[in-house]
Formats: sequence, C-alpha cells, structure tokens
Amino acid sequence: MPRFIPVLLLLFTLCSCQNQENAPEADADRAADTTAFVAQPQALAAREVPTLALGSPAPDFKLMGTDGAYHQLADYADSEILVVVFTANHCPTAQAYEQRLMDFTRDYAAKGVRVVAISPNSPLGLLYNELGYTDLNDDYDAMLIRHRDAAFNFDYLYDGDDHAASLQYGPVATPHTFVFDKARVLRYVGRIDKVERPGSANAEDLRAAVDDLLAGREVATPETKTFGCSTKWAWKTEYKEQVANEWAARPVSLESIDLAGVEELVKNSGTKLRLINLWATWCGPCVREYPEFLVLQQMYEGRDFEFISLSTDKPDQHEKALKFLEKVHSPVRNLHYSGQDVYELIEAIDPEWNGAIPYTLLVAPGGEVVYRHQAEVDFLELKRAIVDHPMLGRYF
Repeated sequence: MPRFIPVLLLLFTLCSCQNQENAPEADADRAADTTAFVAQPQALAAREVPTLALGSPAPDFKLMGTDGAYHQLADYADSEILVVVFTANHCPTAQAYEQRLMDFTRDYAAKGVRVVAISPNSPLGLLYNELGYTDLNDDYDAMLIRHRDAAFNFDYLYDGDDHAASLQYGPVATPHTFVFDKARVLRYVGRIDKVERPGSANAEDLRAAVDDLLAGREVATPETKTFGCSTKWAWKTEYKEQVANEWAARPVSLESIDLAGVEELVKNSGTKLRLINLWATWCGPCVREYPEFLVLQQMYEGRDFEFISLSTDKPDQHEKALKFLEKVHSPVRNLHYSGQDVYELIEAIDPEWNGAIPYTLLVAPGGEVVYRHQAEVDFLELKRAIVDHPMLGRYF
C-alpha cells in the first residue's frame, strides 16, 4: 500500500493544478456572460398587441438589465408587491416621471415592494425627430448611461430586440404601470399619476393602488388610461423610411459669407438656439465628426434650434467644400468664409478661440455663447447642452 501513496499524491497535485488553472478561465467565462451582451434588434411582423387584463398572472420574462445580468420574474419572488413600469430614455413623459419612480421605490422598499422598469422600444422603430426632448435614444448602450447618470434605484431591463416581454404585457405608451400582488396577479394597470410636469404630483395613483394592496383591500381604482409616448414596435418602420426619404430629398447648397456676415451670425438676432461648427475639408477630425451634427439637426429641428456649418476652406476651394457637403448630404444652412484673413474670422467668431479646428459654439438669441469647444466634441455633452438649455428642456 505505501508504494501507491506517491502516485496518489502526484494525481492529487495534478488535479489541483488543473482546477486552479481552469478556475480563472471559468470566472472569466461567467464575467463574459454578463459583459458581452450585444443588442440585436429584430424586424417583426405587424400585429395587434392587447394590454394584459386585470386578474391575469404576471407573464414571465428573461431580459438583460443595465447591471449586465439577465433578470426574470422569479428574481422578484420575495417581494410582497411587484411594480412593472414600461418606460423609455427618449420619451419626455417618461423622463418627467423618473424621479417620482425613484422616490416611490425608496419610500416603499421597506414595505416589500419591488420596482422593475422595462424599456419596450425597438431602436428600429424610433425616429430622429422623436429624440427632440432627450440626449439619449432607446438602445441598450444608452440605457446604461441613463441608469448610471440618473442613479436609478430599480432594475432597468432592455426588451428592444424582440419585445419578448412587452408583447405579453402590452404597454400602449411610456410610462405604463402594472402592479401585481403577492400571488403575481395583476391588480392595477395604468398611469403613475395624472400630472406630467415634475413637481406637480407624487405618483398618487400608483401609491394609492399599492397602499390598498398592502392593507389587504381591493384597489379602489384598478385601471386608468395612461398618457405618454407610443410604444415603438419593431414593425413601425414605414414612417421612419418616409422621413429618411424626405431628408434625402432636401437640396444641399453652399453660401459664401464675408466678415460682416460672420459677425451678424454670432450675434444671433434670431429666435433659435444656434449651433455653429467651423470645419474644413482638409481637417480629418472635422470630416469625421461632421455627420453627427446632421443627426443633431434631425433630432432638434422641430424645436427652437438650428445647425449652421461654416467652412474655413480657402475661398478658391468652394466647389471642393460643396462636394463634401453633397457627399454627406448636408441640407442645412452651409456657409463658406470668403475672406482672405483667417485671423479676422477667428476674432469675429469668438475671441476665446485660438484658431484650431474643428471649433463648435452654441449661441443663444442675443449672442450669448452657452457652449464652446475646440477639437472634436463629446456629442453626449453637446446634446445635454442643447436639450437642457431653458429654451428647450426635456418636458412638454
């Protein structure tokens, strides 16, 4: 028997080493499961989507959250009441209710109430011009940013790939609230409260429904209508294509502007928030970021906003600049500085500008510069400068 002991020790050592070598790999695999999620919005056939009826059991789901993990109905089994709210980054109404939903979550957590928010919208069904009240769209990566920056105290789940959960619950708008009792039977469906503007209400309808259930009573008003942004189902693409075609049909032109014209430009005697970008065809960062400015125009053009491009190419490069604008399809007000002295242009635009391009400034009516940036811009920062300016805002 003793002669077998060294062999057994050797086998034990080899197995231990193999397990130690595999352990980090296994941990990495588990980590990859939570970090490697890539959203894949799918085209779906059009259909009618009924709203879940009162008295129905809560449909199960398995959705990726902004915490990088999948969530399902069973994860909330220990809660006395489950509140499922369908919401969306882009929607002004939904944004107006974010703080109220966080306040509700905080106030009712100790009472055994859990809140889970689900974004039902497909990025395929969302138009640029529906983003006029936001800095973020409704894709998964944007949800990560909203959850982080708003410091949501509830789970925020993505259902934009195939509407797996949303088709079962049937939210007609964002926000749309579903309240389930301990047995996960639907006892309330409808609005959070009746006043959209922040500071005007405190989720009274939702609180009343939950208070009734916690007290063992029937919900006094179990169903209400809900006002908000329509759900962006994946099959709602016809209007998106129409809007894209209308944008593509707009003409592209390039207008010369002299020094006096530039001075008037930055005075902004108009009534809109004016975004000006100075660029040139020979400037790599300029041409790389330029298409994103056109996205901003499409997002905010329905509001008090305008984007104007100003080429700093030499006066004899007018056709070259126009060719670039046609290539990227820039149907906005495009200007080309016709003066010979670029230093006069620098002083006319902004004395704080040192002359390097790209250069971007946001000018309020009357000439107040509310945002300026030299080099490529952070477009999330710029969107926030636009939408959070008092002339625009995130709510109706």
